[in-house]
Amino acid sequence: MALFNRCFARAHGGQFVLRIEDTDRARSTPEAEAAILDSLKWLGLDWDEGPDVGGAYGPYRQSERGSIYADYAWQLVESGHAFVCYRTAEELDSLRNTRREAGQSTALKPSDLMLSEAEQAARKSADAPFVIRMMVPEEAGACTVNDLLRGAIELDWSMVDAQILLKSDGMPTYHLANVVDDHLMEITHVIRGEEWINSAPKHQLLYQYFGWEMPVLCHMPLLRNPDKSKLSKRKNPTSILYYQRMGFLPEALVNYLGRMGWSMPEEQEKFSLTEMEAAFDIERVSLGGPIFDVEKLRWLNGLWIRESLSQEQLAECLYQWALNKSTLQAILPHAQGRMELLSDLVPLSAYLLSGDLGVTAEQFEGLPEPAEEIVQRLQFVLWRLEVQRDWGRDALFESLKSLADQLGLKPKVLFAPLFIAIAGSTTAYSMPDSMAILGPDMTRARLRQAIEALGGVSKKAAKRLEKAYAALG
Repeated sequence: MALFNRCFARAHGGQFVLRIEDTDRARSTPEAEAAILDSLKWLGLDWDEGPDVGGAYGPYRQSERGSIYADYAWQLVESGHAFVCYRTAEELDSLRNTRREAGQSTALKPSDLMLSEAEQAARKSADAPFVIRMMVPEEAGACTVNDLLRGAIELDWSMVDAQILLKSDGMPTYHLANVVDDHLMEITHVIRGEEWINSAPKHQLLYQYFGWEMPVLCHMPLLRNPDKSKLSKRKNPTSILYYQRMGFLPEALVNYLGRMGWSMPEEQEKFSLTEMEAAFDIERVSLGGPIFDVEKLRWLNGLWIRESLSQEQLAECLYQWALNKSTLQAILPHAQGRMELLSDLVPLSAYLLSGDLGVTAEQFEGLPEPAEEIVQRLQFVLWRLEVQRDWGRDALFESLKSLADQLGLKPKVLFAPLFIAIAGSTTAYSMPDSMAILGPDMTRARLRQAIEALGGVSKKAAKRLEKAYAALG
């Protein structure tokens, strides 16, 4: 989406704006923001306005614009286009169940949610938590949303709920924050994923309530796996920094992403970002779900390595990628005590410089636990590491030790399958140290690959494991 927004802006002499949408306090961290900035910078997708470069419409972090959103939310309440809702989570579940049993959509309407004046006053005096929700039509009918690629889209109002605009913690939801920011930042075009089509009626309604002109919307098709399923981190490494760590060239990855649902006028497969910008026409976007095939990406990356790099440039790429002083300084404290020859460094540390290890189920057969139990432990570790923000060695050790304690295991028992998954061997440098050197993206990718090598986790098994993991506390 960033690539297509940037190319569209460049093609029309506009500005490409980077805005950090960090209103989810649980998921928004400095590390998460840094990953976004580092990923885009590595790909060469620089921006004209943003949190690090400034601009006339800042601040560009939504977490720094809270008072702006609150003012607009209360403005909607005062105009009758929104209302204060004191409903509890239990009440909301009951209301949805009632609608479901009646064969209706579970989208809750204002009439479902509004309390009597007396009850509203009672909860207010008790200082009960509340949210602000938008008013939405309750009568049957369709909302027409215009899309740059798809034309007029009709969506049924019955499926549109009384969306929360301001949460109980005072933070806005995506729906309010983006509408307000797009207006105040004078955004003319929004290119986003097609998963937002069903939310477009809410956004269009908010623009009408405020009396603002709505930007032109363009909903892009989502990337798909070769089996046509939606691209997701459960099946694929979806972090850009994973592909950097694997040794893909940024030029090749941008080239490949540019081919996802779009084509050059002469149908050429290999092209640079500059060439794409010069030839960009949004009308050339295909609405069919583009297939993200890693094997095709590897082939294209090979073309870039062989055709676009001199040997001197390739040497510099290799140095910048991993064969540099910084990487060696991270590895040597663990390697030096095991070395007798300088050449020992390569076999001792190869797993730290490799990409996919090609781990097989047979490699786990020496462990005393059955495969099903190993899969459970690896999955629990993966879930723990997916929310791990501090990727330092000590923080990783404490996190994994805590998980081992919760499972009633000694750390070395929990670590045993991790050595095979992460290092491809039962012996390696310490596991927290190895993970710290590999980084979060490669570590998580190897855990997912090991789980798949052991047979993977079915949907039924995933629900059972999620319940067991949640029970750990």
